Order: sequence, then C-alpha cells, then structure tokens
Amino acid sequence: MPPDIASGIAVDDLLRRARWPVLRRLGFHPGGDERSSFRGTGLEYSDVREYQAGDDPRTIEWNITARSDRPYVRESLPDRGLDAWLLMDVSRSLDWGTARCLKRQLALEFSAVVGQLLIGRGNRVGALLFDERVRAIIPPSAGRTAFLRLIARIERATETPAESSTDLARALTEAGRLIRRPSLIVILSDFMTPAGWQQPLSALALRHEVIAALITDPREHDIPDVGVVTFEDPESGQQILVDTGSAALRARFQDAADDQRENLRDDLARARTAVAELSTAAEVVPQLVAFIKQREVQRGRWLAPVTA
Repeated sequence: MPPDIASGIAVDDLLRRARWPVLRRLGFHPGGDERSSFRGTGLEYSDVREYQAGDDPRTIEWNITARSDRPYVRESLPDRGLDAWLLMDVSRSLDWGTARCLKRQLALEFSAVVGQLLIGRGNRVGALLFDERVRAIIPPSAGRTAFLRLIARIERATETPAESSTDLARALTEAGRLIRRPSLIVILSDFMTPAGWQQPLSALALRHEVIAALITDPREHDIPDVGVVTFEDPESGQQILVDTGSAALRARFQDAADDQRENLRDDLARARTAVAELSTAAEVVPQLVAFIKQREVQRGRWLAPVTA
C-alpha cells in the first residue's frame, strides 16, 4: 500500500476512534458528550438530595429513601457540548522550518486535526488569530461545514502573514475578556514573544482548560557546522553574521536554547497549562497521538475516586 494512502487511513482511523481528553467539566451546550458542571438528567452520578415537588419519581434513590424518613432523589451530570478556541499565532516567526515543513504549516495541520476530533462530538470550535494584536475573531460554531470555513479562513491568514512581531500577553488578555464561558483553549505558538504573558495565561487557566501547543524546529536548538552564515531574528528582522564552524559557539547556542526551553516549561507549568510539544521534524498525527495518550493518563488520575 502506498505510504500516502496508509497515512490517510491512519488519520481517518484516529479521528473515528480518538477523542480529545478534557479534564475539567466544561460542557454547556445540549447535544454533546462532554462532562458538564450543571446538574440534571444524565448518566454520570453526582449526588443525592431530598425530594421536592415536581421532581421526576423515576429519579428517587430507593436505597437511601428506605433508610430515611423522607424520600431522596439522585442527581446526575448531563452530557453537554463544549466551546473550544484555537488561539493561533500568525506572526512572521512561524515562517521558519528546516525539516518536514514550516512551523506555520505544522500549526495549521494540528489545528485541523484537533478541530475534527472536537466537532465530531457535538462541540463548537472557534479561533482567535493574533500577532502583535488580535487580527481576527471567529466565534465558535458546530458542524463540519462551519469548521471547514474556519480552517479556510485560518489558512488564508497564514498565507499572507503580517510583517509584525508577537504580543502573546495582549492576545491572552483579549481572549480573557472575550471568552466568558468556561472553554477549552488551545494556544498554537512558538512562544517567541516578550515576557509578560505569564500572568494573563494564569488568569485564563483559572476559568478555562488551557493547552499550549508549542511549535518548534530542530535548528532552534542545535545548529550544524555550515561555515559563516547570516542569522535573522524572525520577529524583528535584524541580522547578524555567525561563524557556525566554532564548536564553542555551537555549544553556547545549545545551552542557551535548552535554558530557554526549560524556563518556558516552568512558566507554563506554573500557569497550570498543559504542553503539547510539536516539531517540524515529525508528522503531526503521531505527535498528537502521544499527547492524547499522556492526557488520558492524567484524565484517569483526575477522575479517580478518593478512598479513605
């Protein structure tokens, strides 16, 4: 079987079987299959309370009622659909890639696959596109047709990126004002941005479930010996001449890159944000599968009953 056909089958099989693991109760819209923080008719047991006039007699909890002098009814957490937001970095720093694809293409592929996983289960998907400011806001919508329009709009925005830097702090602050309902928020960025985004991210994670899709390229952490080359800052456009033949310089570069990544991971962890690290050197689906498996383990721990 040709590799491209096999890859297509693998993606289709993943989309049929997998689901995006949501740890928090975010469901709000009827018709989905995510957990809701609202009590009502559903399959997931929540609590019991005394019977009140108008309650459905079919919800009476007979075991507890038999041991008491008054009737009790059981409450459940109904299944609901959730709102998911893709916060997409469209700045010029994503126009970089030395492996399989550009970082911009990887971000688009990831958003497309994640969106398909979400819309197939009664959820709504929207997007906020940003660089140094918010460029576009696409409200969440349900259904495949609406999602295809969303991806097409994101693709048009990424085809002609603005000659601008990234202001993640401003985008997160704007998202906090805009997104009022508890939602799933996926931030797709390389996080090449000035400091100051940590506090807005922490504030966002208090109300929402936030995932950081960290877009990387191998040459951002390790440069080869290719002689004297010109390096350009992807955000500002400033250039510098570098002799990559220097082993000491390459070692300092790698140490600085490692420190930068470690600091970024620490900042995201303090902000209670999960991280999906994505590299342009690999296909998006295997990286997504690895992240989903990791989240499923966390989800199991999150939902595990507490025993004395």
